[in-house]
Amino acid sequence: MDVKAPGASGTEFWMKQMNLQIHLSMLCHPRKVALVIVLAIGSSSYAQTASERPQIPASQSQASQSADRDPALNSQQEEELRKGTALTRRGSFADAIPHLLAARGQVSNEYALNFNLALCYVGTRQFKSAIELLNGLRSSGRDGGDVENLLAQAYIGNAQPQEALASLQKAVALSPQNEKLYAFFSDACMDRKDYRLGLKVLDIGLRDLSQSARLHYERAMFLTQLDEPDQAKQDFELARKLAPGNEIGFLAAAHEELFAGDIPGAIRSAREGVKKGYANHGLLTVLGEALIRSGVSPGQPEFVEAQTVLEKTVAEQPNDATSQIALGSLYLAAGRLEDAIAHLEKARSLDRDVPSVYANLSKAYQRHGDVQQAQDALAILQKLNLDQAERISSAPGDRKLGYAGRGVAEEEGTPHP
Repeated sequence: MDVKAPGASGTEFWMKQMNLQIHLSMLCHPRKVALVIVLAIGSSSYAQTASERPQIPASQSQASQSADRDPALNSQQEEELRKGTALTRRGSFADAIPHLLAARGQVSNEYALNFNLALCYVGTRQFKSAIELLNGLRSSGRDGGDVENLLAQAYIGNAQPQEALASLQKAVALSPQNEKLYAFFSDACMDRKDYRLGLKVLDIGLRDLSQSARLHYERAMFLTQLDEPDQAKQDFELARKLAPGNEIGFLAAAHEELFAGDIPGAIRSAREGVKKGYANHGLLTVLGEALIRSGVSPGQPEFVEAQTVLEKTVAEQPNDATSQIALGSLYLAAGRLEDAIAHLEKARSLDRDVPSVYANLSKAYQRHGDVQQAQDALAILQKLNLDQAERISSAPGDRKLGYAGRGVAEEEGTPHP
């Protein structure tokens, strides 16, 4: 039963993560939850397969359904539970929370309700609340792999890496060959920008799962963020060889070419993947970004194509900052200033540390006549660039950011996602 990715992102990053969970039983994003969970919601970015959606474990699904059928349940609470569960499955986490809270203490299967509520808290970045709920499930004796998996992601979001690793180890002990555990954990690290921790966990996973195309793809995404293009290329190529002709293979090819500056190649690979039926968030985002970077102009068929695919990705995953930036930059190039500002401000609310948000916002506000807001955006951009230069000089090779959609174009007239 469906409610989506890690593979970077989200996933954004969390929608990206939930999407990754969905059909796996991600990424689809170029930059940002493993196990099948109570809720049926990566590429990726941060690095997960966006066409995937989480599924409800059979036993939990059956228990939840039996709770709904219990004639002793208060009909109002039963309706709240149904509404909350349906919204959770659609990935509408913020909307689901009030309904699930209203049903607490009134249903026979509190475990399923509380797990879904914890998932919603993770999806809305209320990590402390999720941790409290999940630890409650632990103490009640429901310390299963799904709980530990989600708890690990919540700990990552709450900047508690040691606790996250401990939960991951427990989940892996219960299911040592489950690649999703590593993929979803790494997606949480990508969302948190903890690239070194994500890479460390993937290296551990690849010791036992050396033929996992997904893990090699995820690893390549982290290496691009850490400015290790040669190593990233090796993992991209491995992912392509291990998954020829499927979603991960196309994602690996398109991202490898995009990061290498082979824009025509990225467009070709993304289009081919979409044509083969993988029209998911990740590939569409790469296609839109590559088309923009090819220098398309309003009025050209390729510009219309880029706008179409980016509008689709934003509609599917509105909490993905990367897609919002790309679409905002496209609207800016088309002179749709109010639309551009709306999407760029949405991107800023999702991720305040992306220089290209402020580069585009400065231009958009300037052209819109909002001089002060343009100057404010430019000041933030300058500070981010200085901070990044300082990080690079003080920790070369560890925290350097590669391309990965974070570069700022120099040309005044060129939109950049």
